[in-house]
Amino acid sequence: MRHFLNINDFTAEEIAEVLKLAAHYKATRGTDQHPKPLEGQSWALIFSKSSTRTRVSFETGVYEMGGRPMFLSAREIQLGRGEPVKDTARVLGRMVHGIICRTYDQTDLVELAEYSKIPTINALTDEEHPCQILTDVFTYEERRGSIKGKKVAFVGDAACNVALSYVHAAKLLDFQLVCAAPEGYQTTVLNENVSVTSDPAEAAKDADLLYTDVWVSMGKEEEAEQRMQQFAGYQINHELKALAKPDALVLHCLPAYRGKEISEEMLEECADDIFGQAENRLHVQKAIMDFLTKSG
Repeated sequence: MRHFLNINDFTAEEIAEVLKLAAHYKATRGTDQHPKPLEGQSWALIFSKSSTRTRVSFETGVYEMGGRPMFLSAREIQLGRGEPVKDTARVLGRMVHGIICRTYDQTDLVELAEYSKIPTINALTDEEHPCQILTDVFTYEERRGSIKGKKVAFVGDAACNVALSYVHAAKLLDFQLVCAAPEGYQTTVLNENVSVTSDPAEAAKDADLLYTDVWVSMGKEEEAEQRMQQFAGYQINHELKALAKPDALVLHCLPAYRGKEISEEMLEECADDIFGQAENRLHVQKAIMDFLTKSG
């Protein structure tokens, strides 16, 4: 049984296959050629964290692939009242055909996959956000070509789940990742494709892709004031973009806090790319579900 719990669950060749499939889903949306591999299936969406893009893209995706999405807030099922994860998983595995889970602890997700014995997808945990990174790669490649050998500058909280997934993707897909973050917010997971700096200008120099995420992730709200002070100067703006390559792409996984991790002007200038990136979650996640159902 195949799952997508982290980037390394797929090989580089499988990722290429998924992205090719995503392009097909995007091109055929709304036509008779659009695949419906989930016909007659029900997929459970278990969300312990609030969501806009992830929930809407997955619910829409399951529906457009012929299936029935079933949204289950953790507060509304027995899991939220203390039922063990493995018991919830055993029940769902006998009733639905796949699980999409957005939660805090990665180990809960692993346990869901182990005991449900049905395809399980990581829709975000505190540790990783693999669907987002595959979407980002898809977005870059449809606009600029292969990401292999390119330089990606991640500016901001480089210890967050998105940054960690980028670290694994850099090695798997062979691009260079430079993370610019203040001390205490730098990734400690490194490989030969990843470097860390406290200087945003160093990261942005000759970059092919400038990327950022919110400074205050869900669950870190009590640290907001401290983080605002420490991340001052780690904003993607005109000055930083001027250091990158002339055709550098600017992406943000959203939601964006304008005037903080990205300037108002930069977000509006790059809005077509950034909101196209958000749309691409739908197409890429369809491809992931399709790939998992076919690979058993």
